[in-house]
Amino acid sequence: MDELPGAFGTSASFALRLGQTVFSSASLLFMCLGVDFYGYTAFCFLVTVMGLVISWSITLLVVDAYSVFIKCLPHQRKLILIVFLGDMVLSYLSLAAACSTASVTDLLLDADASYCPAKLCGRYQLSAAMAFLAWFLSSASCLFNFWLLPSL
Repeated sequence: MDELPGAFGTSASFALRLGQTVFSSASLLFMCLGVDFYGYTAFCFLVTVMGLVISWSITLLVVDAYSVFIKCLPHQRKLILIVFLGDMVLSYLSLAAACSTASVTDLLLDADASYCPAKLCGRYQLSAAMAFLAWFLSSASCLFNFWLLPSL
């Protein structure tokens, strides 16, 4: 069976997981730099989802690293299905959290400067942008594993 680039256990998957980890960590960092993120539900939702994405990505990053260095591809149908479903759920949650954070930040910027100072809203915007990048990589990983699933 040919190796599908980006599928679970490949070096491209390792790169995708590394990117997810970096962007979701950056999103969480930018969000937590502001002390008032807990005042809005959308921001709390983003922090929760990015925490889940970080733990999921780091776990699969370790498995991908092991697979790349040992040269053993873990192509079992149940395992790929679990990875696919986990990526799909976290991809939807990441997109929802990024969109809600971006919309609330835009609303706060348009409302008045007293609700959100420019420096603080800039951090929230950066956090939403990093969450969008993490979502993009997560959805790409989901698609690659979905393409691999029928061949198993």
